[in-house]
Amino acid sequence: MFKNTFQTGFLSIFYSLGSYPLQLWSQHESIKNNDDNNSDDDNGDDDFQEGTIKNINNQKIRIINDEIIKSNVLQIIAENITNVYIQCPPRIDQNLGITLQYLTIIVKDMDDFFSFEIEILDDKKEIKFIRVSNFQEETRVKDEICCLPLRLEEEKGWNNITLDLNNISKRAFGTAYSETRRVTVHANCRLRRIYFSQQLFSEDELPPELKLYIPSN
Repeated sequence: MFKNTFQTGFLSIFYSLGSYPLQLWSQHESIKNNDDNNSDDDNGDDDFQEGTIKNINNQKIRIINDEIIKSNVLQIIAENITNVYIQCPPRIDQNLGITLQYLTIIVKDMDDFFSFEIEILDDKKEIKFIRVSNFQEETRVKDEICCLPLRLEEEKGWNNITLDLNNISKRAFGTAYSETRRVTVHANCRLRRIYFSQQLFSEDELPPELKLYIPSN
């Protein structure tokens, strides 16, 4: 999708405001029940069907007004985190092709299981997976998959999660990061923005549209 695009500074792939927040995403919902809430070893591809990216008014994936930031955000809720998720790009034959190495997700902790996954290509042209979850207690690396624990701040619920994909790839797989192919976000969370950047920026260096504003009253 972005392979032939000049990439510098920031590249956003999700923003909760606007008339079409999931333009670059697909929605997925399991077609059968799975009782294993925090299974991260089985991606369950055979159990999912792709949903429409235009209809985001169902009870599991929907736009709501967050009571803290008093603005629209995307909420993803499910009893089983593997049952409901959004994915970018929307089609399996597409590839993001994003070479910027820092991924930032502005997300709200819903005090429940939550996970997301990044599919990357390394400098050896091998596909690797980075899975991040708040129920993972320690880092685990198995073949082409790196599972990372996530600790979310409890204050006001909103968090800025930034991953250095090149550093993770080198430490987990011994190879350098080349590009991101796919991003998947599972329940349970509220999303404001997902973007890539070429370097780490302080809060003062970020453009206004990438900042999370919390009203004082």
